[in-house]
Amino acid sequence: MEETAQPFICLVTGGAGFIGAHVVREILALDESGTSTVVVLDDLSGGFVENLPEDSRLRFVEGSVTDVELVDRLFDEHGFDFVYHIAAYAAEGLSHFIRRFNYTNNLIGSVNLINASVRHEVRRFVFTSSIAVYGSAQVPMAESTVPSPEDPYGISKLAVELDLRSAHEMFGLDYTIFRPHNVYGEFQNIGDRYRNVVGIFMNRIMRNESLPIFGTGEQTRAFSYIGDVAPGIARAPFVPESSNEVFNVGADQPVSVNDLATTVAEAFGVAPVLDYLSAREEVVAAWADHSRFRNVFQPGAEVSLADGIRRMAEWAKAVGPRSSSEFSNIEVTKNLPESWKLSSGDA
Repeated sequence: MEETAQPFICLVTGGAGFIGAHVVREILALDESGTSTVVVLDDLSGGFVENLPEDSRLRFVEGSVTDVELVDRLFDEHGFDFVYHIAAYAAEGLSHFIRRFNYTNNLIGSVNLINASVRHEVRRFVFTSSIAVYGSAQVPMAESTVPSPEDPYGISKLAVELDLRSAHEMFGLDYTIFRPHNVYGEFQNIGDRYRNVVGIFMNRIMRNESLPIFGTGEQTRAFSYIGDVAPGIARAPFVPESSNEVFNVGADQPVSVNDLATTVAEAFGVAPVLDYLSAREEVVAAWADHSRFRNVFQPGAEVSLADGIRRMAEWAKAVGPRSSSEFSNIEVTKNLPESWKLSSGDA
């Protein structure tokens, strides 16, 4: 049974980003008292302040989870009941080439939050991990599957999961871990050229550019609409059965990248122009079993891919295309895909 009537104070890292902005809205909707406080910490490296709703219960702080002094100061000031740790640089393929950056942001930044949560006796630490922790495991991936990540991004996410388990056993810090996958929807940073293929496709269609596809395009993913993911993440601290548990969350039906390109193009009323590039090192088939999530959270009916893409496309048309940014701190260039190498202009 969920209990949300009492006012609470929570921290949402990455709250101005794509998933975070939706989770913030869901948290505010859960505030039955109308007097709770939601503090958003975001460095705006991938998010936008305008993603956040105007609400007197909301406080925005620009900064990074890697800034341990800032993190400690926020915990001292607010005494958070709950922490939703969503901030991450989630470029799975690129993580091979930005290893130090990946581990600093996705692992060390997380440890800063875990330390502060232990010291301040946070009631629940909610962490968004990823199905990248599974690697190329047999599908559908289940929570009982032994993790075997194949890239630094997945390794960093698994390390945080293990650290949370250790912190619970040593200090009693309660946690809930979610492993979402291939999430898309409104507020996604469609200008990011390295991640979020749905956003990349939409941005390029609006710029009259071809759609880049690595390899044959027959690799499969279960693309998950944000409306099916964010509510469960927000509810976690109020669902006792989710304490110290791990949940896959996302869509059930996998589709090929080729089919995705067609669906996105149809939402814009154009024929897809596909640009096949050299294959890169990535998991060929990735989707997950969500029976544990359904049993505990009892979500509503899943949004179909066509409907979810249509909703995101309407939003994308309203905000227009965004300039693609190039990651300027590549640490290893060996085997870096040609399309990711720095150029004089946008992707």
